[in-house]
Amino acid sequence: MNNYIKDDIRQIYIYSDESGTFDYIHNAYFLFAGVICFSKKEKEVLARKYSHAEKCIRGNIKGELKANKISNEKKGKLFRSLNQAYKFCVLIKQRNLNKQIFENKRHKQRYLDYAYKIVIRKCLDTLIKERYIKPRKVEFIIVHADERSTCTDSLYELKESLLSEFKNGSFNKKWEKLHPPIFPSLIDINVRYCNSKKVYLIRAADIICNHCYHSSNINNGDLDKENNMFIYYLPGNYIGHDGLEYFQDEALIVS
Repeated sequence: MNNYIKDDIRQIYIYSDESGTFDYIHNAYFLFAGVICFSKKEKEVLARKYSHAEKCIRGNIKGELKANKISNEKKGKLFRSLNQAYKFCVLIKQRNLNKQIFENKRHKQRYLDYAYKIVIRKCLDTLIKERYIKPRKVEFIIVHADERSTCTDSLYELKESLLSEFKNGSFNKKWEKLHPPIFPSLIDINVRYCNSKKVYLIRAADIICNHCYHSSNINNGDLDKENNMFIYYLPGNYIGHDGLEYFQDEALIVS
């Protein structure tokens, strides 16, 4: 599927959804998951492939094919249709987190933005090291989120968090160290609402989320290894693109 020249990667498209409730008292796990494409052509090809997979399993089902409406067998077929696509998941083990994170809405949102940002960075760092992406070529990142799980304020804050990480660089107050941006030529990051009824790859992200959430619950918080799947667990450590190790406690409790 990825048959274009690597030097042509100037736009990165991310489609994501979430599973679980961010509430450690009633839920052990929360996760973000989705799919990443590296050109307009690639996302269009993947959307057509996923559309075809939906048609093959639809049967008498009416409306959009969400994970909560179809059998495990059909979900498995849809998930396997994404085998060649780059996928990601960040699994948050909520009961292991610092409980201050849950004290108010702002703390919770900042942590979720952090979790989302870190798993995307992990994916892109890996692909940079593998020379799949040349970081100075990337100009735009377009993030698509399911509109049912987002609000305007949270999308704005997520965009600012991603811009800080990928375009502007970030400053670690604890260690008084400036981490340079991953993509020095990045022009902008666009974060968009998407209606899953109209966007195939948001429905694909829903299937990935459901698959990972089910796996985490039956495997006591572990995820199955899958083709082209980047997995990250929180709380945990993170190796940055500069080779240094960062920990989730460094910058998460914020006022």
